[in-house]
Amino acid sequence: MTSQAAAPYGTPDAPLLVVRGEAEFEVEPEVARIGVTVSARGRDRRSTLDDLTRRNAAVLDLVKSCGDAVEELSTGAFSITPELTEHGRGERVRSYQGRVHLGAEFADFTVLGELTTRLADLELTRVDGPWWSLRPGSPVHAEARRRAVADAVQRAREYAEALGTSIAALVELADTGAERPRPAGAAFGRSVRRMSMADTAEVAEPLDLEPSRLRVTAQISAQFTLVPPRL
Repeated sequence: MTSQAAAPYGTPDAPLLVVRGEAEFEVEPEVARIGVTVSARGRDRRSTLDDLTRRNAAVLDLVKSCGDAVEELSTGAFSITPELTEHGRGERVRSYQGRVHLGAEFADFTVLGELTTRLADLELTRVDGPWWSLRPGSPVHAEARRRAVADAVQRAREYAEALGTSIAALVELADTGAERPRPAGAAFGRSVRRMSMADTAEVAEPLDLEPSRLRVTAQISAQFTLVPPRL
């Protein structure tokens, strides 16, 4: 005895209704991330590496001084690159260029303004960000999915009521994608020359960084069967 497959497009006895469910709302960010690039340049490899190590340590100390406001601090790519002369016979090293990239994540946004300003005021240091985001396991994502499902059920009920009938059963529910909240981060930074004693007397005013609200979205597709309407 063979079983008969269910009709993919419904039947007169079990009409199929396909609807879309959507959710979109704005929330405050939960974390902020900045990127820091420290550079050094010298005529020999050792002095370049020493300068880079010193500047990197200054950045680390400054970030760590924020205490519990820092949720994560990591060192990324590191490089020491020889720069060759453009003319002459053979290959001669003219200078060395060193770089190290760091990333830091913060849950307390009150420290960002002063910290980013002080970081950007260091020698040959570039600061990018902040980039505002939610944590991967944030309950906001679950709330977006719940709202999308509720929207799909409401739409299905409205279509069923328009036909003078009601929903019978859920056949399929599919997640059609969600947009990750990615606000545009303001990039800023500068390469600072070696400061004299006169320069150090001038302290830059802390930047006023206002967190960007995040737009969270979710979309689903749902299939329902209907109680056969009388048309």
